[in-house]
Amino acid sequence: MVHDSQKRSESGAAASVAPLAGIGLIVLACLCFAFLDATAKYLSTSMPTLQIVWIRFVSHVFLALVLFRVWKTPSLLKTGRPVLQIVRAFCLLGTTICNFLAVRYLQLAETMSIMFAGPFVITALAGPLLGEWAGIRRWVAIIIGFIGVLVVTRPGMGGMHWAALYSVAAMCLYAFYALLTRRLTATDGSAGMLIISGIVAAIAMTPAGLSVWVTPPDLQTWALMLATGALGAGGHFLFIMAHRIAPAPVLAPFIYTQIVWMITLGFVIFADVPTPTTIVGAAIVVGSGLYILYRERVKGI
Repeated sequence: MVHDSQKRSESGAAASVAPLAGIGLIVLACLCFAFLDATAKYLSTSMPTLQIVWIRFVSHVFLALVLFRVWKTPSLLKTGRPVLQIVRAFCLLGTTICNFLAVRYLQLAETMSIMFAGPFVITALAGPLLGEWAGIRRWVAIIIGFIGVLVVTRPGMGGMHWAALYSVAAMCLYAFYALLTRRLTATDGSAGMLIISGIVAAIAMTPAGLSVWVTPPDLQTWALMLATGALGAGGHFLFIMAHRIAPAPVLAPFIYTQIVWMITLGFVIFADVPTPTTIVGAAIVVGSGLYILYRERVKGI
């Protein structure tokens, strides 16, 4: 009897730790994505967008193959749901292309305010598609986090540029990518998901990447181009692992932490000094995420 009680206690403790570990992984993933966006922004001043996207996935695949030594364990690429894997890969590719194109035409505030509507879509669809229904407290935290993003970005009140459609498309594709990731983690391995998505995207982008090819002018540019693959692969591996151990609605609010990383990188790399409204908005974003973290800890007690 005591043994059974101890086992239940250990099981409950493990269940409470999983969401917290997932939150930590998603925050690190967002840090990688922020570095990826900053690198792509820097490169886009001298290199074609489609070439950056292509190299990002080619280097992603190369690094993942070497890291997991697929030639020794080809079973890593085995999947029970090849169609969903391909659809997920194209969602990731579409998100990357649309996001990079949007930044070329729109102000960062506009693209970010649209992109960060993603948690609404993820949380709304996670119930009917995954059976992971969000409670009222989590919905409130997500809404508050989105308000914080709007405080930071302060999108213009005038007519929206036609290129905003790129951001809308990127946001929707990202939401489906997140949901498919959560669904596939139940049957497929993390390494295989990471590699398959990169292979599909790299092959699909090869004609476009070669058609606009511009030889990088120096070693630094080459290094930054290759770094996009490392940041992308690393970020998405963390993203997959997070969704393997935590429900999508729990992780969704922490996607907002990427704006905090973006503010920091903007200051360090591009000398963009954050305004008071930026600091206030970031505090709201962090506060909403900490509230979800607190609720997860309370539930586990």
